[in-house]
Amino acid sequence: MTTSQDSTILGLVLIARHGDREGFYQDPTTYAASATSITPLGETQEFLLGSFIRSLYLEPNASEYIGTTFPLFNQSQVWVRADAGGEGGVIFDSAIAATQGLFPPTLANTIELANGTNVTAPFSGYQYVPIESVEPEEDVSLEGYTSCTNFANKNTAFYQSPGFLQKANESAAFLQSLPPFLDGRSVSLENMWNIYDYMNVQSIHNKTFADRLPPTFLAQARDLANYHEYGVFSDPSLEGIGNIAGRTILPSIITAMQRIVNASDPLLFHYSAIAYKPFLSLFNMTGVIATDQLPSALVEYASALIFELRLPSPTSSTSEPFLRLQFKNGTTDPTFHTLNISLPFSSPSPIPDIPLSTFITAFEPAAVNTTLEWCLICNQTSDRYCGALLNASSSSSSSSSAAGSGENLKERISPVGAGFLGAGLTLAVLLFILGAGFGLGFLSFERRDKRRRRRGGGSQRGLHSEENSVRETKI
Repeated sequence: MTTSQDSTILGLVLIARHGDREGFYQDPTTYAASATSITPLGETQEFLLGSFIRSLYLEPNASEYIGTTFPLFNQSQVWVRADAGGEGGVIFDSAIAATQGLFPPTLANTIELANGTNVTAPFSGYQYVPIESVEPEEDVSLEGYTSCTNFANKNTAFYQSPGFLQKANESAAFLQSLPPFLDGRSVSLENMWNIYDYMNVQSIHNKTFADRLPPTFLAQARDLANYHEYGVFSDPSLEGIGNIAGRTILPSIITAMQRIVNASDPLLFHYSAIAYKPFLSLFNMTGVIATDQLPSALVEYASALIFELRLPSPTSSTSEPFLRLQFKNGTTDPTFHTLNISLPFSSPSPIPDIPLSTFITAFEPAAVNTTLEWCLICNQTSDRYCGALLNASSSSSSSSSAAGSGENLKERISPVGAGFLGAGLTLAVLLFILGAGFGLGFLSFERRDKRRRRRGGGSQRGLHSEENSVRETKI
């Protein structure tokens, strides 16, 4: 670990957007998405991001060295997760490329056999970093906005709001000029993200399109897409449904923070590979947009947000760990920039370094800890096994009520693997759910994604297990 003048860095929590990809469509209301593929440009962007972070935090001579066993990857020190949802393999493949930059091939990745022979891993010591593939049907943490009924209802209301209708009227002339460049796509402000994304992808990969497009059109389209997406993925209330993308990723962020500051836990580095949506919600929730530190805009490909976990200097009046927020907007941004967090409802003024306990106290009420909580918040009764979860919770609550326990519907249970339930319910309820699931044909033991790889020692428990419930954990 590196000690600077004011503090010692303990570790970091990284969330990063995927790299450049091919064409992509998502429903403007539900955000159900089509699959797409990463490009060599996207892989390069992610590799460069990983290499840059390595130079800052992982190499022993780095300015903020966190104490890893570099150049060798150590599974107990690193925990990597990737959203395996709507954009197909793009985010997972981005995580692979980023980890190649974080932990490049090294001849140190060599073993000596009993017969005295030295064997180096393929490709001059390539390091295979385990990545947890997070399937939205089984774990809502990285993609809590799809299949969320109340989120879709909120978007419908947004598109009918006076402000949105005024924006649509103001942009009508520009939108009417776009059909020659959209290959038959629907032209409306409601569809603005898909309009911009098509124009952006074509501008990067199609020279004929790029030469035809008037010089200001892409910037104008992006400005409207920024308005559209921030309106969708933000909310004036910390616990509002518009922040659902940030609220569902909070438990994994906070759990990783707590593990890093725990001296008995070897974890030093947590990395979640995601889409752009949680960035917008987290920027809204932490006040960095309201305080004009960042614009209300889409982040670039391979953007990264880092929560540094630090200890005060020995001369400080406190020994409590604190966090420092850093942001880098894509590969064209030359460095990370410090952002100051505004605590909701208590400190409207931005705070440069915030005690970890203060951060958790401020933001844990908004965290969505389990799939059952997500079902209730989203008013979802069927997708992601919500029907079984709600029935089981209702049965459990009824039994507890008869016994005078007074339990409520927010009992902490969630599905694990392909719909198995966690430790919040009794064995009888668990058997009921499994029996119903197999009877209806929506549960099986079959592996769903051949690219899925489990981490080794980075974490030994599921994100939505009882141990990882934010409100159950103390500093």
